[in-house]
Amino acid sequence: YAERLFCQNISMGKSNQSFVTEFVLLGLSGYPELEAIYFVLVLCMYLVILLGNGVIIIVSVYDTHLHTPMYFFLSNLSFLDICYTSSSIPLFLSSFLTSKKTISFSGCGVQMFLSFAMGATECVLLSMMAFDRDVAICNPLRYPIIMSKASYVSMAAGSWIGGGTNSVWQTSLAMRLPFCGDNVINHFTCEILAVLKLACANISINIISMVVANMIFLIGPVLFIFVTYVCILSTILRIPSAEGRRKAFSTCSAHLTVVIIFYGTILFMYAKPKAKDCSGADKEQVTDKIISLFYGVVTPMLNPLIYSLKNKDVKAAVKGILCQKCFSEGM
Repeated sequence: YAERLFCQNISMGKSNQSFVTEFVLLGLSGYPELEAIYFVLVLCMYLVILLGNGVIIIVSVYDTHLHTPMYFFLSNLSFLDICYTSSSIPLFLSSFLTSKKTISFSGCGVQMFLSFAMGATECVLLSMMAFDRDVAICNPLRYPIIMSKASYVSMAAGSWIGGGTNSVWQTSLAMRLPFCGDNVINHFTCEILAVLKLACANISINIISMVVANMIFLIGPVLFIFVTYVCILSTILRIPSAEGRRKAFSTCSAHLTVVIIFYGTILFMYAKPKAKDCSGADKEQVTDKIISLFYGVVTPMLNPLIYSLKNKDVKAAVKGILCQKCFSEGM
């Protein structure tokens, strides 16, 4: 009820405007008792994201032993996670410290672009990483030829270009729509579906465009990853020794874990049943926001942890860099 009242007050204050110049990010305004808790949690998670992904990027660049396709893709994934979270979390945290919870029209467009671009790029990048693991396990003798530097750099560049191009198209379609009065986004960020609900025009073209994009950048990579892992598991099961099977599976277990968390969260967000009654709908909105927060913060935080906790190469690289720094300071 408090959340609906907040929306009504804001909307009444903006109802005389012909065009929207800023949006109000509702977030958890209707639940002030939760804001302090989430501020501390999200701030700690964001610091872990910056530290964990920053370490992955640094060791991948400075340790020559990690100049391989797998770690090149991993450093791209880490950079992507930093960009994705930095496009929204600082504003999200500042909204807890001030009563002003607005974002400019252009700022909303930039945030929407970065969010959409990073999401689409990550989907394609995860499929490229799956292909890398498939070649490493199923065609190890041809791996240096297939996954040459020119090949894996082109694959990563294609992921970024594809995600960015799709985001430019989707964002431009959304921001060209007329917004005549209601400017309250019932979300933490300028999530594109939440913004489209505020447009005072037909959004059929936007929906069709997003469906096509989801088929290309979401469903396509999922099917590719599924087929790839079927081939990987089939090859692993044909390895005669248990030790050989264990080593082969360990090379792709981290990537498989990240894929399950990434796509599992998306599936849970969009495939769960919707509430029919009003009270249930209010609770569902809060649940959706928390799930969205998990997708936007917890997943990027877990990625470097998953890839480094059981990865001897990364741990050895970190120790080497730290020892080198200590030695240089001692000199």
